[in-house]
Amino acid sequence: MKRAFTLLGLLACLSAGAQTPACTTLSAPSCANPSAALPAQAATASGAQQFTLSNGMQLIVQPDRRAPTAMHMVWLRVGSMDEVDGTSGVAHVLEHMMFKGSKTVPPGEFSRRVAALGGQENAFTSRDYTGYYQQIPANRLEDVMRLEADRFAHNQWPDAEFRKEIEVVKEERRLRTEDQPRAVLAEQLFATTYVASPYRRPVVGWMSDLDAMTPDDVRNFHRRWYVPGNAAVVVAGDVDVAQVRTLAEKYYGRLPARAVPARKPRTEPAQQGLRRVAVKAPAEQAYVALAFRVPSMERVDALTDGDSDALALMVLSAVLSGYDGARLERALSQGPQRVADSAGSSAMVMGRGPSLFLLSGVPAEGKTAQQVEDALRAEVARVAREGVSEAELSRVKTQWIASTVYQRDSVHGQAQDLGSNWVQGLPLDAEERLLALLRTVTPEQVQQVAARYFGDDQLTVATLLPQPLDAKPRRAAPADGATRH
Repeated sequence: MKRAFTLLGLLACLSAGAQTPACTTLSAPSCANPSAALPAQAATASGAQQFTLSNGMQLIVQPDRRAPTAMHMVWLRVGSMDEVDGTSGVAHVLEHMMFKGSKTVPPGEFSRRVAALGGQENAFTSRDYTGYYQQIPANRLEDVMRLEADRFAHNQWPDAEFRKEIEVVKEERRLRTEDQPRAVLAEQLFATTYVASPYRRPVVGWMSDLDAMTPDDVRNFHRRWYVPGNAAVVVAGDVDVAQVRTLAEKYYGRLPARAVPARKPRTEPAQQGLRRVAVKAPAEQAYVALAFRVPSMERVDALTDGDSDALALMVLSAVLSGYDGARLERALSQGPQRVADSAGSSAMVMGRGPSLFLLSGVPAEGKTAQQVEDALRAEVARVAREGVSEAELSRVKTQWIASTVYQRDSVHGQAQDLGSNWVQGLPLDAEERLLALLRTVTPEQVQQVAARYFGDDQLTVATLLPQPLDAKPRRAAPADGATRH
């Protein structure tokens, strides 16, 4: 139940990779430390430190000596929410094209070189950010830094490579969205929930925009947003902070500084009433998803009322479906009166855009989507009416702590948390602060948010109406099993 904001995978941001990296020649003159006089901007009890390189790019380093491996990531504070209408999907297409070469590295060579180092690599795009990573033996960190910095600054490819890759992206859309009824429903739910927010557009893009996309659309997006001041390098693993800092200045700090484009806020207007959308698609079972507009958690210190409510909503989601046998499972999926084969909740309250609280369910045989919708809302109303027990909160908090500790066993998980915190403007130790805040949430706070944010005026409902299954077979996944291409 990490941060309690997954919803059975339904509304996870599209990722083109897994979603979710030490220098051996530092004694050489070329490894002299150009940033030795620069103080760390921040540090945590776990040893994570943050620096600003000479061109404004951020560097975050988390030492972890338990295994001779390292995770190297580059995060950019740019995703599909930074696109404009008519070029939806361009952030994700650029992620693909970043593997197609630079002035010195031909198409496909980047991945071959990382594999030759004994490493694994991939990338991901979401509404809020884009990221690239390599997990490698710790002593090969300099090699991947050299490669990544090169393509960050000098991504270059012929138009023919774009024409091939855009077809790959279109097939990805068909395979992951158009062939998946619940993914189609999720896409329609976001498009109906949001009027002004760029969150209304799918990360992969609308097919008509992909059809019309040009190589220069992608190049211009890269030129605009891939600037040092809009990026952070995150390194976690068996590394020395000073050595990583030296390498970062050597390969990233020398990239030319350019201004980060001004971002124009597109504030979502208040919802004026309940919205519904029905989606017809070939499927074996119906499905229903309810999206409630809720406040975002924007800070982990000096909380506003909205931050406090967002935290309580995260706890409410965990009470409803954060563990086996939680409230929704007991009430909807167990016993002779069960109405759903499965049910879940998700508090999507952290990100650069507006937030939602989601409830979802699959009707049991002989039951309807309306019955599941009514049962989901009844459970939230029950919390608003009767509250939750200290024992429930204690269980949620214990599991949350265990989940966070487990996440730290992975250098990928550590780097992922540090990068996502940076994207959202949170401090390096946001996880620790969240845990401390979690311990303070009271049953009264959970009961209050259950009563405050689940009315009709804040609600959009999407219902999947099953149609006869198509006789022709579904498209198969790529033969190589790749998730990026």
